[in-house]
Amino acid sequence: MAEPRRFRFAEAGGGRREALTLRVPELGAGVSLPGMVAAKCGAEVLLSDSEELPQCLENCRRSCLMNALPHVPVLGITWGRMCPQLLALPPVDVILGSDVFFDPKDFEDILTTVYFLLEKNPQAQFWTTYQVRSADWSIEALLYKWKLKNTPIPLHSFGADKENLAGSSLPGRHTIEMMIISLARSDGT
Repeated sequence: MAEPRRFRFAEAGGGRREALTLRVPELGAGVSLPGMVAAKCGAEVLLSDSEELPQCLENCRRSCLMNALPHVPVLGITWGRMCPQLLALPPVDVILGSDVFFDPKDFEDILTTVYFLLEKNPQAQFWTTYQVRSADWSIEALLYKWKLKNTPIPLHSFGADKENLAGSSLPGRHTIEMMIISLARSDGT
């Protein structure tokens, strides 16, 4: 299983190590918790939600202000649509998407947008979590169609498999999945 990427270090002159900042857009940010955490940890974050949902974009802006991060950009990017904001995104390292797979009618639009970003940034990864709501809902066929691969990240590997985590009822009796999606190699792996 692939190890999730952490902040990387580069050798600087004289053998000292310097941190390189990860560039991290969050898709479907909503209240922007993952993006806020990444920004507080030093990542260069960009928040996005649907351009058709101005209230979600306003929630992102409020989260930035409430977390003393007024410099974090907020963009309207609608899944599955090419728009100037999406086309103009600078290079990215990690794409975040927390619980974006909640409505099956959006699954392909989400993966279309992710595929576009990964094609522009082949080294990048899409880190996502979601709550399994139906055994009939799956993205496996779409991952294959879009030449993407899924690396599951077990919640127990970082202590997130306990009941009432951080005061929340999740995961509790719910099934929560975490995965890293990246471009598949030409051999399908």
